[in-house]
Amino acid sequence: MEILQHISEQLQKGEDGDVRRLTQSAVDQEITAQKILRDGLIAGMTVVGERFRDHEIFLPDVLLAAKAMTGGLEVLQPHMIGGRVPSIGKVVLGTVKGDLHDIGKNLVGIMLQGAGYEVIDLGHDVAPERFLEAAREQGAAVIGMSALLTTTMPAMRRVVDLLAEADLKGDVRTIIGGAPVSQDFADEIGADAYAYDAAHAVEQVKALTRRTP
Repeated sequence: MEILQHISEQLQKGEDGDVRRLTQSAVDQEITAQKILRDGLIAGMTVVGERFRDHEIFLPDVLLAAKAMTGGLEVLQPHMIGGRVPSIGKVVLGTVKGDLHDIGKNLVGIMLQGAGYEVIDLGHDVAPERFLEAAREQGAAVIGMSALLTTTMPAMRRVVDLLAEADLKGDVRTIIGGAPVSQDFADEIGADAYAYDAAHAVEQVKALTRRTP
């Protein structure tokens, strides 16, 4: 539908007011909230993620698009079943214990939400046990961990080990990222995936959740 294409296009431009207005117009035309979400808002944010991955746009553009998507979601909320937007999966995110850097982690969270995931952001300096606890409480399919310091990277191994000890490793997948992190390190500690940037993280989480029963 043409209006859903317009929503997608205005979201890509970061036009918050236009996205709100068009979303309300789509609701008034009795297009289902799920269709507006899928074919308008998420479709637009998917393009934003792809363009960011390809270095065609930059962080400020992503943040504007995310703000526009939030505006559209606020219009949709009352029209969703039970008043909340259904997610395609839950992801627990956090910067590991001893590390206070979270800009990259925050961007991953924004882009995961734009892709339709419910994100449980634990913030920074997160203890390994807290990742496990949150995943259990929330029924999350994926735990995402970030580190910017080589000295904090062992905490990622501890989370993977705790999942194995709790016999949850097959049910809860792990993805790691951050400047000093590599695919080799992910393989070494038994993490399920490694992401080199935020757009790649979304692709990897999608792959992990497709494989999660």
